[in-house]
Amino acid sequence: MKIIFSLLFFIGFSCAPPKILLDNPGIPSLKKDINSLIAKSNLDVNMSLKMTSLKNGKTLYALNSHKKLMPASNNKLYTSAAAIVHLGADFTFETSIYKNNNNLYLIGGGDPDFSLKQLDSLTRIVSSTIKTVDTLFVDESLMDTIHYGEGWMWDEGPWWYAAPVSALSLNDNCVDFYIRPGKLGDPVSIQTSPSTQYIQIDNQSKTVNDTVDFQKFKIDRNWAGRTNRFTITGEKMVYVSPDTLIRNIVNPPRFTGTVFKEMLEEKGVIVHHLAIGSKTKSSIKVASHVSDSLFYSTKNLMIESDNLTAELFVKTLGISKETPGNWKNGINVIKAFLADSAFIDTSTIRLVDGSGVSRYNLTSADHFIDLLSYMYQSDYKDDFLNILAHGGSDGTLKNRIIKNGDRIKAKTGSLSGVSCLSGYAFSPKYGPVAFSMLMNGYIGSSKDARHLQDRILGLFIHD
Repeated sequence: MKIIFSLLFFIGFSCAPPKILLDNPGIPSLKKDINSLIAKSNLDVNMSLKMTSLKNGKTLYALNSHKKLMPASNNKLYTSAAAIVHLGADFTFETSIYKNNNNLYLIGGGDPDFSLKQLDSLTRIVSSTIKTVDTLFVDESLMDTIHYGEGWMWDEGPWWYAAPVSALSLNDNCVDFYIRPGKLGDPVSIQTSPSTQYIQIDNQSKTVNDTVDFQKFKIDRNWAGRTNRFTITGEKMVYVSPDTLIRNIVNPPRFTGTVFKEMLEEKGVIVHHLAIGSKTKSSIKVASHVSDSLFYSTKNLMIESDNLTAELFVKTLGISKETPGNWKNGINVIKAFLADSAFIDTSTIRLVDGSGVSRYNLTSADHFIDLLSYMYQSDYKDDFLNILAHGGSDGTLKNRIIKNGDRIKAKTGSLSGVSCLSGYAFSPKYGPVAFSMLMNGYIGSSKDARHLQDRILGLFIHD
């Protein structure tokens, strides 16, 4: 009898479903198909997955959907939704220039898309009436002076996606390096936009005609020393096509002020000093640039996954009469929106930035489904859908979900060891579906995680 009991216990235990599948509600046919795809992927990752019908709110599939993981750029779904609801799709940013006696004030309004061309247009207006400036003040006081988010990794370095955040930002707070081969044996030819004395370049590169002991071409900034000195090393083959690399800078307001000063001087204006400072009450506005609508900025933010724009949205949300815009206040506004509108228990979520660069963010598929469901049923549905990329489009979904890609509207999320995808699937079989797939903890390439996500969505969107 004892032997029979032991045998029955062993059989019962061995036939129990794997622990990972215990929290696994949904339609049996979808569960079978999706679980099979997960098993065949051989991915050793933490997952939080959920697909919900937007017709009736029924869970079509879920796997550990309450599990909190790093969302990476899926965080931008929260930020963009809050910005559209609280600021409005027609909201604009203003960059302005004021004058008091012989002093000028360049005042940042948090515009995430303020460009060199737009700054040059302001320069032309100013230089037509002003020929001498005692001090050019750059003013970022609309927002605080903390330029880097909490939990941003110390070694993010000089890359475009980790540009510092300021109310006075220019050219994404980056420099564009235009690269072309030089003469054989000479350094690689480098031009920059903007062309400015704000940066220093140490060009140690070389143009070569063979790959023997070939050294990879690199442009690095002394980010650990917080300087704007760029060292260019490595090699380029003499026959390769021109290329462009983008690198960020330190201290956005001084960068913008320096470029503005240089533009003024090119147009014959004498500028004696450059300083950080706020405009005086008696100052008079002489020129300004008003941005395109927040909808335009948000669409760029979501399709290109622009981190700077996301953080400027957060700080704009955090502006009050008492304090300049800051991450803490802005995050509180986002969390209040999630709680009051999407009915998300924000005590179970951790938000510290708007872009998802920080590894301190933690959220779940359940949370994203709640947001996506609310936005789909709200008055903001059309704007929200229109800022999301569809499969096979430009941006982060350009090379994904090509077949029937127009049936997907979504946001990607990527960090080292993190791959996420959340949004909407318009299914011939199930109707409109909100989905969220968060995957954390793999080593190396995200290719297998992305492939699994795309195959799961294929079950919903293929005829």
